[in-house]
Amino acid sequence: MSRIFLDTNFLVYTYDEGSPLKQRRARELLAQLKRTPADVMIISTQVFQELYNNLTKKMQESPTQAKEKLLEWTEADIVGISRTIVLAAADLHASATISFWDALIVAAAQSAGCDELWTEDLQDGRSFGVLKVRNPFADMA
Repeated sequence: MSRIFLDTNFLVYTYDEGSPLKQRRARELLAQLKRTPADVMIISTQVFQELYNNLTKKMQESPTQAKEKLLEWTEADIVGISRTIVLAAADLHASATISFWDALIVAAAQSAGCDELWTEDLQDGRSFGVLKVRNPFADMA
């Protein structure tokens, strides 16, 4: 199976009761992923931090509740954001007309050898080398 990098918005939707259709879709897809080999789900330290921030700020969960939700993602491989990834992101930002933060996600996914990036922040179907963007919510607009 493909190695799939999950962006913050996908993780957030698994908890977002304010978006019930996207929440259901995210949970269904997550259940499918959890039935596959352990090295399929990939996130980065950036995504992990952004999830915590969204849980405590947007969803107004306590730090303890947010940490408990972080622990639910222990099955995912976590890519640390390194100097090499930051520099690759800077190059992507300059050449691919995407924000630096999106470029950091793409560079982390590429460094982990991912085939797919699940996000709603980039154009569905866009490719960055072998990495293909997939918006799991594209048909829900």
